[in-house]
Amino acid sequence: MADDADSFLCSICQDVFTKPVSIPCGHNFCLDCITNYWDNTDTVMKCPLCKENFFTRPMLRVNTVIAEMAAKFNKSERSLVTPEKAGSGYVLCDWCTGAKLPATKSCLGCFLSFCETHLKPHQNSPAMKNHKLIHPVENLKGRMCKTHDALLELFCKADQMFVCESCKVSDHKAHNIVNLEDEAQIRKSMLGREKESTDEKIQSRQQRIHEIEQSVEASRINAANALSYSMHAMTALVDYIRRSQAGLAEVIETKQKKIEMESNGLIKELEGEIMQLKQIKSQLSQVAPHNDDFLFLENFLSLAITQPQVKNWSDVTLNSYEFTEQGAMAMLETTVTKEIRMLCDPDWKEMQQHAVDVTLDPDTANPLLVVSPDGKQVTHGDRRRQLPKKPGRFEQVLNVLAKEGFSSGKFYYEVQVKDKTNWDLGVANQSINRKGDIRLSPKIGYWTIYFRKGSEFTANAGPAINLNVREVPQKVGVFVDYEAGQVSFHDADSRACIFSFTGWNFTEKLFPFFSPCGIDGNRNSAPLIITPVKHNS
Repeated sequence: MADDADSFLCSICQDVFTKPVSIPCGHNFCLDCITNYWDNTDTVMKCPLCKENFFTRPMLRVNTVIAEMAAKFNKSERSLVTPEKAGSGYVLCDWCTGAKLPATKSCLGCFLSFCETHLKPHQNSPAMKNHKLIHPVENLKGRMCKTHDALLELFCKADQMFVCESCKVSDHKAHNIVNLEDEAQIRKSMLGREKESTDEKIQSRQQRIHEIEQSVEASRINAANALSYSMHAMTALVDYIRRSQAGLAEVIETKQKKIEMESNGLIKELEGEIMQLKQIKSQLSQVAPHNDDFLFLENFLSLAITQPQVKNWSDVTLNSYEFTEQGAMAMLETTVTKEIRMLCDPDWKEMQQHAVDVTLDPDTANPLLVVSPDGKQVTHGDRRRQLPKKPGRFEQVLNVLAKEGFSSGKFYYEVQVKDKTNWDLGVANQSINRKGDIRLSPKIGYWTIYFRKGSEFTANAGPAINLNVREVPQKVGVFVDYEAGQVSFHDADSRACIFSFTGWNFTEKLFPFFSPCGIDGNRNSAPLIITPVKHNS
């Protein structure tokens, strides 16, 4: 009998199945038991027995075959209830003596619970047929009104409490009173809908977790493919450059040899003509100047001089080549360097070594800007503040400078621009104009870039230069090499170079420059944040 009982017991509550359901792995549980178990478990659904994982909550339907068998078993077990089963969850008959049987009904008139046998008088006796019978419950006296000693069979919606008929016509006369059963049915329906809604929310979030995990796995695969491809591409590029270097050297040497051969031919031809001219000169030397003009002409006319076959060398030039390879290689170096720096600047880690602690100067901030107490954040405020007039304050434009200025060496800092649609960043000369409307340009002491409409990048180079970036940065790194005249901007997460100002001659102290811009209909309300530089190994 014990083995048969185990077949109809839920492994969670250890009682006979109530609304048994089967899950995909084949195990069975009470509907409420497995639902409550999953409600209180982690993100991944598991079978309590075999621990099989389900990434989405399975749809549960009552197994009618097991339910019918459990009902038959439960009915047969009721006839065998012993006193030892008291307290196991059954409501026992108050009329039984000795071994008490489970109650099938509780009477609100007698305040007692009865088994099928002892309930018969309520079914047969006319005096008891008016008694109200309900599903077996304990502590019937707790359902009585303490004020009127009457049954609490009504519910006050206004006060959210149980009331009796006397309460209804006294303290709750003007309230909305309904039957207890009707209110319970409404609440059960609400509870069921809330459970269904909660289950749907849980399932949707579990599905979202599953999608995120799939996305991460896909990203991991893409990253591995990108790494493999980059290594292959870099290796192929380096190999191709090495092979091209050997070929280019051969081309240059061939050109030089050709030039040398042409020059040797010209030199030999010139030397041959020189030899002919020297022979003629020797013949001419035989006719010495003579005071006797007759003798001089006689000797001169006796010469048999043959005119040499010589060229007019004034139009002859050496066909030397211009070695354009040098310019082409310089252009190639510039192009490759630019493209690689847009992917990942190899000098970025070295730039980080020059990180400095930067804080905002509230005495320079426009009255509409709010600088945090620690000087690390600036955002657009909700009103224009009344601030002391200071010569260093920006009055019209939404700008602020850092307290720290630099007049030599290198320095680097990072600014978080996450969740912003508009901002300006860069450095500025100490002597810049801070009053009235300002057009940012290096010519007037500003080296800056700006971001607009959540996607447009521009360098204020005078004229402006549109910038193409592969990703919108969440954090921007600003690097300055004072002596080299360089200001560069980097995506601090991808380490890619966004833009560089180069070749400038700085003569003043440079101050980090910030503008969070307007709030743009609350789309640009996030602050600019100066963040600590995390040195990556």
